[in-house]
Amino acid sequence: MSPPPSVKVEPEGAAPAERTVIWLHGLGADGHDFEPIVPELALPSELRVRFVFPHAPIRPITINAGYRMRGWYDIRDLESVDREDADGIRESERLVHELIEDEKSLGVPARRIVLGGFSQGGALALHTALRYGERLAGVAALSAYLPLAGSIEAERSDANRDLPIFLAHGTADPIVAFEHGHATSLRLAELGYPVTWSSYPMGHSVCGDEIRELGDWLLLVLSAA
Repeated sequence: MSPPPSVKVEPEGAAPAERTVIWLHGLGADGHDFEPIVPELALPSELRVRFVFPHAPIRPITINAGYRMRGWYDIRDLESVDREDADGIRESERLVHELIEDEKSLGVPARRIVLGGFSQGGALALHTALRYGERLAGVAALSAYLPLAGSIEAERSDANRDLPIFLAHGTADPIVAFEHGHATSLRLAELGYPVTWSSYPMGHSVCGDEIRELGDWLLLVLSAA
């Protein structure tokens, strides 16, 4: 399996990247969606961070009347856990594994890689990072939730049992309800993960304060890696 096509933002200068953030976009977007946030994160150049923004496969999405769009997995129902697309989630989990392997082949070890994403991409980032067999630097999920939550205790990786997690959500989110994001933060904290949780008076979007807090968190976990 080949890693999905990606937009890559390389660190300035000739020296190679020493750290990587793999960021997964939301349903219907593409890898360009969060490319503009890179300078807003204000990460110091000496960290040598490469940003990888992969494009999800194009697939029919049930909740959108089967319309074909970029998505990491099908969404059949926004509320029913029993109707989660487990096969699609695990298929895309393997795609993220390939992205990690690609970065490792370029000289960036897993412990210096952060997985992150927005909405469906954030959900997949959480799902993958907590199960990944090698230590990562951290995982960030904006306006997201934990998919296949019922299997996390049995499937979570010993290597990432204390993985730093950044979660943020809009209190007026009409797409992924605020309650889902907050419940995810409580559940992961209950399992012993160090969770940084923030909420903002907004809908299903991002805001400047959120990006600044994310940048501060990235600086912390990537500097420690």
